[in-house]
Amino acid sequence: MKPRRQRHLHALDLGAALALTAMYIGFARLTADDGQPVYTGPFWLGCLIAAMVGLPVAVRRRWPLAVLVAVLAALATASLLDIPREPYAAAGLAAYLVALAEPARRSVPALAVTLPVACGAVYIGEAVVTPAEDSRGAAGVAGLVLLVIGGAWGTGFTVRGRRAGAAREQRRRSERALDEERLRIARELHDIVSHNLSLIAVKAGVAGHVAEADPLEARAALKVIEETSRSALAEMRRTLGVLRTEGAPLGPVPDLGRLDLLVEEAHRAGVDVELTVHAVEGLAEGTQLTIYRIVQEAITNVVRHAAPTRCRVTVEADAPEIRIDITDEGPPPARRPAAHELPGGHGLLGMRERAMMYGGSFEAGPRPEGGFAVSVRLPAEGNQ
Repeated sequence: MKPRRQRHLHALDLGAALALTAMYIGFARLTADDGQPVYTGPFWLGCLIAAMVGLPVAVRRRWPLAVLVAVLAALATASLLDIPREPYAAAGLAAYLVALAEPARRSVPALAVTLPVACGAVYIGEAVVTPAEDSRGAAGVAGLVLLVIGGAWGTGFTVRGRRAGAAREQRRRSERALDEERLRIARELHDIVSHNLSLIAVKAGVAGHVAEADPLEARAALKVIEETSRSALAEMRRTLGVLRTEGAPLGPVPDLGRLDLLVEEAHRAGVDVELTVHAVEGLAEGTQLTIYRIVQEAITNVVRHAAPTRCRVTVEADAPEIRIDITDEGPPPARRPAAHELPGGHGLLGMRERAMMYGGSFEAGPRPEGGFAVSVRLPAEGNQ
Protein backbone atom coordinates (compact mmCIF):
# COMPACT_ATOMS: atom_id res chain seq x y z
CA MET A 1 0.00 0.00 0.00
CA LYS A 2 1.31 3.44 -0.86
CA PRO A 3 2.52 5.52 2.12
CA ARG A 4 0.26 8.44 1.21
CA ARG A 5 -2.84 6.29 1.22
CA GLN A 6 -1.67 4.66 4.43
CA ARG A 7 -1.45 8.05 6.12
CA HIS A 8 -4.97 8.90 4.98
CA LEU A 9 -6.33 5.66 6.43
CA HIS A 10 -4.58 6.27 9.75
CA ALA A 11 -6.05 9.77 9.81
CA LEU A 12 -9.55 8.35 9.25
CA ASP A 13 -9.01 5.86 12.08
CA LEU A 14 -7.93 8.67 14.39
CA GLY A 15 -11.03 10.65 13.49
CA ALA A 16 -13.26 7.62 14.16
CA ALA A 17 -11.51 7.01 17.48
CA LEU A 18 -12.06 10.57 18.66
CA ALA A 19 -15.69 10.54 17.51
CA LEU A 20 -16.42 7.28 19.35
CA THR A 21 -14.72 8.57 22.49
CA ALA A 22 -16.73 11.79 22.42
CA MET A 23 -19.94 9.84 21.76
CA TYR A 24 -19.40 7.58 24.78
CA ILE A 25 -18.57 10.53 27.00
CA GLY A 26 -21.94 11.89 25.91
CA PHE A 27 -23.57 8.56 26.78
CA ALA A 28 -22.00 8.74 30.27
CA ARG A 29 -23.69 12.14 30.82
CA LEU A 30 -27.03 11.16 29.29
CA THR A 31 -30.17 11.75 31.39
CA ALA A 32 -33.54 10.04 31.26
CA ASP A 33 -36.89 11.73 30.65
CA ASP A 34 -37.34 12.33 34.38
CA GLY A 35 -34.04 14.18 34.58
CA GLN A 36 -32.17 11.38 36.31
CA PRO A 37 -28.80 10.26 34.81
CA VAL A 38 -28.88 6.96 32.93
CA TYR A 39 -25.36 6.12 34.07
CA THR A 40 -25.12 6.44 37.85
CA GLY A 41 -21.40 5.81 38.31
CA PRO A 42 -18.67 8.42 38.71
CA PHE A 43 -18.12 10.61 35.66
CA TRP A 44 -14.35 9.93 35.60
CA LEU A 45 -15.07 6.21 35.24
CA GLY A 46 -17.43 6.93 32.34
CA CYS A 47 -14.69 9.00 30.67
CA LEU A 48 -12.16 6.19 31.20
CA ILE A 49 -14.50 3.64 29.65
CA ALA A 50 -15.19 6.00 26.76
CA ALA A 51 -11.45 6.33 26.13
CA MET A 52 -11.02 2.54 26.29
CA VAL A 53 -13.85 2.06 23.78
CA GLY A 54 -12.82 4.70 21.27
CA LEU A 55 -9.10 5.46 21.38
CA PRO A 56 -7.78 1.93 20.51
CA VAL A 57 -9.54 2.23 17.14
CA ALA A 58 -6.84 4.74 16.12
CA VAL A 59 -4.21 1.95 16.07
CA ARG A 60 -6.37 -0.91 14.79
CA ARG A 61 -4.27 -1.26 11.63
CA ARG A 62 -1.11 -1.82 13.65
CA TRP A 63 -2.42 -4.21 16.31
CA PRO A 64 -5.85 -5.41 15.10
CA LEU A 65 -6.21 -8.39 17.43
CA ALA A 66 -5.11 -6.50 20.54
CA VAL A 67 -7.44 -3.62 19.67
CA LEU A 68 -10.39 -6.02 19.34
CA VAL A 69 -9.67 -7.49 22.77
CA ALA A 70 -9.37 -4.05 24.40
CA VAL A 71 -12.47 -2.64 22.73
CA LEU A 72 -14.54 -5.75 23.47
CA ALA A 73 -13.60 -5.63 27.18
CA ALA A 74 -14.45 -1.92 27.37
CA LEU A 75 -17.78 -2.35 25.57
CA ALA A 76 -18.79 -5.31 27.75
CA THR A 77 -18.05 -3.22 30.84
CA ALA A 78 -19.98 -0.29 29.41
CA SER A 79 -22.97 -2.54 28.67
CA LEU A 80 -23.06 -3.77 32.25
CA LEU A 81 -22.99 -0.12 33.41
CA ASP A 82 -25.79 0.83 30.97
CA ILE A 83 -23.64 3.31 29.02
CA PRO A 84 -23.89 2.22 25.34
CA ARG A 85 -26.64 3.54 23.10
CA GLU A 86 -25.26 2.15 19.81
CA PRO A 87 -24.68 -1.40 18.47
CA TYR A 88 -20.95 -1.84 19.18
CA ALA A 89 -19.58 0.14 16.21
CA ALA A 90 -16.07 0.13 17.71
CA ALA A 91 -16.09 -3.68 17.93
CA GLY A 92 -17.25 -3.85 14.30
CA LEU A 93 -14.37 -1.62 13.15
CA ALA A 94 -11.89 -3.76 15.08
CA ALA A 95 -13.39 -7.05 13.83
CA TYR A 96 -13.13 -5.84 10.22
CA LEU A 97 -9.38 -5.30 10.54
CA VAL A 98 -8.88 -8.62 12.34
CA ALA A 99 -10.53 -10.48 9.44
CA LEU A 100 -8.65 -8.38 6.88
CA ALA A 101 -5.17 -8.47 8.38
CA GLU A 102 -5.01 -11.70 10.39
CA PRO A 103 -4.88 -15.24 8.93
CA ALA A 104 -7.97 -17.39 9.32
CA ARG A 105 -6.35 -19.52 12.04
CA ARG A 106 -6.44 -16.43 14.30
CA SER A 107 -9.37 -14.38 12.97
CA VAL A 108 -11.93 -17.22 13.12
CA PRO A 109 -11.27 -18.07 16.82
CA ALA A 110 -11.30 -14.33 17.58
CA LEU A 111 -14.78 -14.06 16.04
CA ALA A 112 -15.93 -17.18 17.88
CA VAL A 113 -14.99 -15.54 21.20
CA THR A 114 -16.14 -12.01 20.35
CA LEU A 115 -19.72 -12.81 19.36
CA PRO A 116 -20.85 -14.64 22.51
CA VAL A 117 -19.04 -12.16 24.78
CA ALA A 118 -20.57 -9.13 23.08
CA CYS A 119 -24.06 -10.59 22.75
CA GLY A 120 -23.97 -11.95 26.29
CA ALA A 121 -22.89 -8.60 27.75
CA VAL A 122 -25.60 -6.75 25.84
CA TYR A 123 -28.31 -9.20 26.85
CA ILE A 124 -27.30 -9.18 30.52
CA GLY A 125 -27.05 -5.39 30.57
CA GLU A 126 -30.42 -4.89 28.85
CA ALA A 127 -32.43 -7.62 30.59
CA VAL A 128 -30.77 -8.24 33.97
CA VAL A 129 -28.50 -5.49 35.36
CA THR A 130 -30.56 -2.47 34.27
CA PRO A 131 -33.67 -3.97 32.73
CA ALA A 132 -34.69 -1.45 30.11
CA GLU A 133 -36.04 -4.21 27.85
CA ASP A 134 -37.85 -7.51 28.31
CA SER A 135 -36.04 -10.70 27.31
CA ARG A 136 -37.31 -10.50 23.73
CA GLY A 137 -36.21 -6.88 23.35
CA ALA A 138 -32.81 -7.63 24.91
CA ALA A 139 -32.38 -10.56 22.51
CA GLY A 140 -33.20 -8.22 19.59
CA VAL A 141 -30.54 -5.72 20.69
CA ALA A 142 -28.03 -8.58 21.08
CA GLY A 143 -28.96 -9.81 17.60
CA LEU A 144 -28.29 -6.33 16.20
CA VAL A 145 -24.84 -6.34 17.83
CA LEU A 146 -24.21 -9.80 16.36
CA LEU A 147 -25.09 -8.50 12.87
CA VAL A 148 -22.78 -5.48 13.23
CA ILE A 149 -19.75 -7.43 14.43
CA GLY A 150 -20.36 -10.52 12.27
CA GLY A 151 -21.07 -8.41 9.18
CA ALA A 152 -17.94 -6.33 9.66
CA TRP A 153 -15.84 -9.47 10.15
CA GLY A 154 -17.39 -11.12 7.08
CA THR A 155 -16.69 -8.04 4.96
CA GLY A 156 -13.07 -7.97 6.04
CA PHE A 157 -12.68 -11.70 5.39
CA THR A 158 -14.16 -11.32 1.88
CA VAL A 159 -11.88 -8.39 1.05
CA ARG A 160 -8.87 -10.37 2.28
CA GLY A 161 -9.81 -13.29 0.03
CA ARG A 162 -10.22 -11.03 -2.99
CA ARG A 163 -6.89 -9.35 -2.37
CA ALA A 164 -5.18 -12.73 -1.98
CA GLY A 165 -6.76 -13.89 -5.25
CA ALA A 166 -5.64 -10.71 -7.02
CA ALA A 167 -2.11 -11.16 -5.65
CA ARG A 168 -2.01 -14.78 -6.89
CA GLU A 169 -3.22 -13.68 -10.31
CA GLN A 170 -0.60 -10.94 -10.41
CA ARG A 171 2.11 -13.50 -9.55
CA ARG A 172 0.86 -15.79 -12.31
CA ARG A 173 0.94 -12.92 -14.78
CA SER A 174 4.45 -11.98 -13.67
CA GLU A 175 5.61 -15.58 -14.05
CA ARG A 176 4.05 -15.80 -17.52
CA ALA A 177 5.67 -12.52 -18.51
CA LEU A 178 9.02 -13.78 -17.20
CA ASP A 179 8.68 -17.04 -19.15
CA GLU A 180 7.75 -15.14 -22.30
CA GLU A 181 10.71 -12.80 -21.86
CA ARG A 182 13.07 -15.74 -21.34
CA LEU A 183 11.73 -17.36 -24.50
CA ARG A 184 12.13 -14.08 -26.40
CA ILE A 185 15.73 -13.71 -25.22
CA ALA A 186 16.43 -17.35 -26.07
CA ARG A 187 15.11 -16.76 -29.59
CA GLU A 188 17.20 -13.61 -30.00
CA LEU A 189 20.38 -15.32 -28.80
CA HIS A 190 19.68 -18.35 -30.98
CA ASP A 191 19.18 -16.18 -34.04
CA ILE A 192 22.34 -14.18 -33.36
CA VAL A 193 24.56 -17.20 -32.63
CA SER A 194 23.07 -19.51 -35.27
CA HIS A 195 23.26 -17.00 -38.11
CA ASN A 196 26.76 -15.77 -37.47
CA LEU A 197 28.29 -19.14 -36.58
CA SER A 198 26.82 -20.66 -39.71
CA LEU A 199 28.57 -18.02 -41.82
CA ILE A 200 31.79 -18.58 -39.89
CA ALA A 201 31.57 -22.37 -40.32
CA VAL A 202 31.01 -22.09 -44.06
CA LYS A 203 33.86 -19.64 -44.61
CA ALA A 204 36.16 -21.64 -42.33
CA GLY A 205 35.49 -24.69 -44.48
CA VAL A 206 36.27 -22.68 -47.62
CA ALA A 207 39.49 -21.35 -46.10
CA GLY A 208 40.60 -24.83 -45.08
CA HIS A 209 39.81 -26.23 -48.51
CA VAL A 210 41.66 -23.62 -50.57
CA ALA A 211 44.38 -22.63 -48.10
CA GLU A 212 47.19 -24.15 -50.19
CA ALA A 213 45.75 -23.86 -53.68
CA ASP A 214 44.42 -20.28 -53.42
CA PRO A 215 45.87 -18.30 -50.49
CA LEU A 216 44.11 -15.10 -51.60
CA GLU A 217 40.67 -16.72 -51.38
CA ALA A 218 41.63 -18.25 -48.04
CA ARG A 219 42.57 -14.80 -46.74
CA ALA A 220 39.27 -13.39 -48.01
CA ALA A 221 37.40 -16.15 -46.20
CA LEU A 222 39.34 -15.44 -42.99
CA LYS A 223 38.51 -11.74 -43.37
CA VAL A 224 34.80 -12.60 -43.56
CA ILE A 225 35.20 -14.80 -40.45
CA GLU A 226 36.86 -11.92 -38.60
CA GLU A 227 34.15 -9.39 -39.54
CA THR A 228 31.32 -11.80 -38.75
CA SER A 229 32.88 -12.70 -35.40
CA ARG A 230 33.22 -9.05 -34.41
CA SER A 231 29.63 -8.35 -35.45
CA ALA A 232 28.33 -11.36 -33.49
CA LEU A 233 30.27 -10.38 -30.38
CA ALA A 234 29.02 -6.80 -30.51
CA GLU A 235 25.40 -7.92 -30.94
CA MET A 236 25.64 -10.45 -28.11
CA ARG A 237 27.24 -7.88 -25.80
CA ARG A 238 24.34 -5.51 -26.45
CA THR A 239 21.80 -8.25 -25.77
CA LEU A 240 23.51 -9.50 -22.60
CA GLY A 241 24.18 -5.93 -21.45
CA VAL A 242 20.45 -5.26 -21.45
CA LEU A 243 20.01 -8.24 -19.11
CA ARG A 244 22.71 -7.06 -16.69
CA THR A 245 21.81 -3.39 -16.30
CA GLU A 246 18.90 -1.13 -17.03
CA GLY A 247 21.09 1.61 -18.48
CA ALA A 248 23.01 -0.52 -20.95
CA PRO A 249 23.46 1.08 -24.39
CA LEU A 250 21.00 -0.31 -26.89
CA GLY A 251 21.68 -0.98 -30.50
CA PRO A 252 19.08 -0.44 -33.21
CA VAL A 253 16.34 -3.06 -33.31
CA PRO A 254 16.67 -5.01 -36.58
CA ASP A 255 13.99 -4.03 -39.06
CA LEU A 256 13.21 -4.62 -42.72
CA GLY A 257 15.69 -1.94 -43.74
CA ARG A 258 18.51 -4.25 -42.63
CA LEU A 259 17.49 -7.19 -44.82
CA ASP A 260 20.07 -6.02 -47.35
CA LEU A 261 22.79 -6.74 -44.79
CA LEU A 262 21.55 -10.33 -44.52
CA VAL A 263 21.75 -10.60 -48.29
CA GLU A 264 25.35 -9.36 -48.28
CA GLU A 265 26.37 -11.76 -45.52
CA ALA A 266 24.73 -14.67 -47.32
CA HIS A 267 26.51 -13.70 -50.53
CA ARG A 268 29.87 -13.84 -48.73
CA ALA A 269 28.95 -17.35 -47.57
CA GLY A 270 28.23 -18.50 -51.11
CA VAL A 271 24.45 -17.99 -51.33
CA ASP A 272 23.09 -15.62 -53.97
CA VAL A 273 19.90 -14.13 -52.55
CA GLU A 274 17.24 -12.42 -54.65
CA LEU A 275 15.32 -10.15 -52.27
CA THR A 276 11.86 -8.70 -52.98
CA VAL A 277 10.17 -6.48 -50.41
CA HIS A 278 6.83 -4.89 -51.26
CA ALA A 279 4.28 -2.68 -49.42
CA VAL A 280 5.76 -3.06 -45.94
CA GLU A 281 5.69 0.60 -44.99
CA GLY A 282 4.12 1.35 -41.62
CA LEU A 283 4.48 -2.10 -40.09
CA ALA A 284 4.88 -2.09 -36.30
CA GLU A 285 8.40 -2.41 -34.91
CA GLY A 286 7.64 -5.79 -33.32
CA THR A 287 6.26 -7.15 -36.59
CA GLN A 288 9.33 -5.96 -38.50
CA LEU A 289 11.61 -7.65 -35.97
CA THR A 290 9.64 -10.88 -36.33
CA ILE A 291 9.90 -10.78 -40.14
CA TYR A 292 13.60 -9.97 -39.92
CA ARG A 293 14.32 -12.89 -37.59
CA ILE A 294 12.31 -15.33 -39.71
CA VAL A 295 14.17 -14.30 -42.85
CA GLN A 296 17.48 -14.41 -41.00
CA GLU A 297 16.88 -17.93 -39.71
CA ALA A 298 15.70 -19.18 -43.09
CA ILE A 299 18.79 -17.76 -44.85
CA THR A 300 20.98 -19.23 -42.11
CA ASN A 301 19.50 -22.67 -42.81
CA VAL A 302 20.18 -22.22 -46.51
CA VAL A 303 23.80 -21.29 -45.79
CA ARG A 304 24.20 -24.22 -43.41
CA HIS A 305 22.54 -26.92 -45.52
CA ALA A 306 22.68 -25.85 -49.17
CA ALA A 307 25.53 -23.39 -49.87
CA PRO A 308 26.63 -22.65 -52.48
CA THR A 309 23.20 -22.14 -54.02
CA ARG A 310 20.63 -19.57 -55.08
CA CYS A 311 17.81 -18.35 -52.85
CA ARG A 312 14.72 -16.19 -53.33
CA VAL A 313 13.26 -14.14 -50.46
CA THR A 314 9.89 -12.42 -50.85
CA VAL A 315 8.21 -10.24 -48.23
CA GLU A 316 4.87 -8.71 -49.17
CA ALA A 317 2.17 -7.02 -47.11
CA ASP A 318 -1.38 -6.17 -48.09
CA ALA A 319 -4.73 -5.79 -46.34
CA PRO A 320 -5.39 -9.37 -45.21
CA GLU A 321 -1.91 -10.70 -44.46
CA ILE A 322 1.85 -10.45 -44.60
CA ARG A 323 3.48 -13.12 -46.79
CA ILE A 324 7.04 -14.31 -46.22
CA ASP A 325 8.42 -16.88 -48.68
CA ILE A 326 12.01 -18.19 -48.77
CA THR A 327 12.94 -20.81 -51.36
CA ASP A 328 16.30 -22.17 -52.45
CA GLU A 329 17.49 -24.38 -55.27
CA GLY A 330 19.12 -26.93 -52.99
CA PRO A 331 22.74 -27.93 -52.55
CA PRO A 332 25.02 -28.50 -55.51
CA PRO A 333 25.15 -32.02 -56.99
CA ALA A 334 28.22 -32.94 -54.95
CA ARG A 335 26.19 -32.50 -51.76
CA ARG A 336 22.87 -33.93 -52.99
CA PRO A 337 23.29 -37.34 -51.26
CA ALA A 338 22.90 -35.49 -47.95
CA ALA A 339 19.59 -34.28 -49.41
CA HIS A 340 17.90 -31.23 -47.99
CA GLU A 341 16.71 -32.78 -44.78
CA LEU A 342 14.89 -30.80 -42.15
CA PRO A 343 17.43 -29.08 -39.90
CA GLY A 344 17.80 -30.78 -36.56
CA GLY A 345 18.24 -27.59 -34.48
CA HIS A 346 15.80 -25.08 -33.10
CA GLY A 347 15.63 -22.84 -36.19
CA LEU A 348 12.34 -24.13 -37.64
CA LEU A 349 10.82 -24.30 -34.16
CA GLY A 350 11.83 -20.68 -33.50
CA MET A 351 10.29 -19.53 -36.78
CA ARG A 352 7.08 -21.43 -36.02
CA GLU A 353 6.89 -19.88 -32.52
CA ARG A 354 7.37 -16.38 -33.90
CA ALA A 355 4.60 -16.94 -36.45
CA MET A 356 2.23 -18.46 -33.87
CA MET A 357 2.88 -15.56 -31.49
CA TYR A 358 1.20 -13.24 -34.04
CA GLY A 359 -1.58 -15.71 -34.86
CA GLY A 360 0.01 -16.62 -38.20
CA SER A 361 0.79 -19.87 -40.01
CA PHE A 362 4.07 -21.60 -40.80
CA GLU A 363 4.96 -24.25 -43.37
CA ALA A 364 8.35 -25.64 -44.31
CA GLY A 365 9.59 -28.60 -46.30
CA PRO A 366 11.45 -29.86 -49.39
CA ARG A 367 10.21 -28.73 -52.80
CA PRO A 368 9.30 -31.34 -55.46
CA GLU A 369 11.66 -29.71 -57.96
CA GLY A 370 14.50 -29.66 -55.45
CA GLY A 371 15.55 -27.33 -52.72
CA PHE A 372 13.66 -26.19 -49.64
CA ALA A 373 10.81 -23.76 -49.01
CA VAL A 374 9.65 -21.80 -45.99
CA SER A 375 6.28 -20.07 -46.08
CA VAL A 376 4.97 -17.84 -43.29
CA ARG A 377 1.70 -15.92 -43.16
CA LEU A 378 1.07 -13.22 -40.57
CA PRO A 379 -2.19 -11.32 -40.15
CA ALA A 380 -1.79 -7.72 -41.25
CA GLU A 381 -4.68 -6.39 -39.17
CA GLY A 382 -3.45 -4.31 -36.24
CA ASN A 383 0.17 -4.30 -37.43
CA GLN A 384 0.02 -1.23 -39.58
